[in-house]
Amino acid sequence: MANRARRAGKRRARRPQPRELLGFAAAGLLAYAADLALFLWLRGPAGLDPLTAKALSFVAGCSVAYAGNALGTYRHTSSGLRQYGIFFGVNVAGALVQLLCILVSHYGLGFTSPRADTVSGAGIGMALATVLRFWGTRTWVFRGEGRVGSWTG
Repeated sequence: MANRARRAGKRRARRPQPRELLGFAAAGLLAYAADLALFLWLRGPAGLDPLTAKALSFVAGCSVAYAGNALGTYRHTSSGLRQYGIFFGVNVAGALVQLLCILVSHYGLGFTSPRADTVSGAGIGMALATVLRFWGTRTWVFRGEGRVGSWTG
């Protein structure tokens, strides 16, 4: 009976600590900046089409976010190519959440203005996607017992 209780306790997710949340947010902000800067450069001086530019900047942003989390927030857990693949999948799921919010708002509810698309995609969609990304990152990517706060603390 004691073993069962101990195993159940290990399976139960622990609450995120402020340092973990801040570290995840810092890595995300760096990734967003890298994604945006690269997208603008690829669309402008490099002259790529928008979909190619966004695809490349998305991969770069995912890589920056993974590095920030692997070297910072979750530095005491295992990381590697397998974890990066899972992390990339979690980020694709987050991007799909944002697209789904635009789809529902624009085509389902009829809010077709650029402002409505921005609110649904970059506002509501980003908030929901961030929650999904945080949960997926800590649950599937960096799920070791060695989780600690961010590199800032």
